[in-house]
Amino acid sequence: MKKSLWSRAAAVLVGTGISFAVYAQQEVKIGVIYPLTGPGAAVGAELRNALELAADVINNGAPGIADLPFSAGKGLPGLKGAKIKLIFADHQANPQIGATEAERLITQEKVVAIVGAYNSAVTATASQVAERAGIPFLNPESSSASLTQRNFKWFFRTTPHDDLFVHNAFEFLKELEAKKGIKPKTVASLNENGLWGSETTKLQTKLAAEFGQNLVKQVSYAAKTTQLTSEVQTLKAANPNLLLQSSYTADAIMSIKTYKELGFLPDMILANNAGFTDTDFIKTLGKDADFIITREVWALDLAARNPLIKQVNDLYNAKYKINFTGNSSRTFTGLMVMADAINRAGSTDPEAIRKALTETNIRADNLIMPWKGVKFDATGQNTLGRGILVQIIDGKYNTVWPFNMAAKEVVWPMPKWDQRK
Repeated sequence: MKKSLWSRAAAVLVGTGISFAVYAQQEVKIGVIYPLTGPGAAVGAELRNALELAADVINNGAPGIADLPFSAGKGLPGLKGAKIKLIFADHQANPQIGATEAERLITQEKVVAIVGAYNSAVTATASQVAERAGIPFLNPESSSASLTQRNFKWFFRTTPHDDLFVHNAFEFLKELEAKKGIKPKTVASLNENGLWGSETTKLQTKLAAEFGQNLVKQVSYAAKTTQLTSEVQTLKAANPNLLLQSSYTADAIMSIKTYKELGFLPDMILANNAGFTDTDFIKTLGKDADFIITREVWALDLAARNPLIKQVNDLYNAKYKINFTGNSSRTFTGLMVMADAINRAGSTDPEAIRKALTETNIRADNLIMPWKGVKFDATGQNTLGRGILVQIIDGKYNTVWPFNMAAKEVVWPMPKWDQRK
């Protein structure tokens, strides 16, 4: 295993009689890999904002928010007040670029850890590079279940994964039938064909059979496509009552526009997060985004149960004039978890950080997520995360499931395109 820049510097400084603790006060470099240009640029910008807010809290504080870790703003106490320095890399939603950028961050920028990378396919390749180099890689958002099934030693994921999320969707449908007597007669799916979408398609096939849902059509497409006409025509011909969909931002927006143009609208669209929770989704589509249900991990209305959600969202909104989304809130949380591990390690040595990550045990009341906490199992998966479902009503995301946490009742079916005001 290669020694980090900080480990090598410590050895030199100790040899000259200079205290490493003094040197460590300066900065701790963390690499962050996200889609800052290309088709994912809009969501990438929000994730960058979330990372910068988290770093600002750690380095400069958040007065009055006592339950938020590092809110005193004294840097990393375990490293004598060292400040976090983020080194950004743009993967452009391209797995190969992601791998190259991870290599650059490790070998040239000498980062001590990496956080990223939103797109599951990019997270897969970038984390392989980190694994080979012996650098901790923390993933806050990518949900492909296979990412924590690779027997990696250096990979950690804070978000729940699609095995849980897709289960949530079918559990919701089961409970919806029991509670309201609503059950779709036929179900279809539209998923992007990358790692995330392909794994979701397999899970939907398996769970539809287990939960007694009649899955009549599955359609896949390339996330970077410029048109979805033929795919939507295929869905329209299948005439499902429920559409399950997994899309990133640009293709999610394109799909809704195409549905309206071609006169396709099932009773409900049940989406798998990603593009459907990006700020640009509602901003671009307006009323056409209303009534869609999507799985989520965060909602502002949950602040009634956890005041920390509103307190930190207010910081984000004051700085960037938008609210957190499920994506950006997870990214904020991911960097805070990484900082917690580095602080407890009291070192920038990668092995010390990795060991600290394995020992992570963050309480629910120190998180802005509706989770039971953060604690990693042997695969690097947080075992205390959970998902929710939200429905867009009047341009806002409202928690509708679990039913005991709901802020609003489910509206089903969706009004037709020409019936929306």
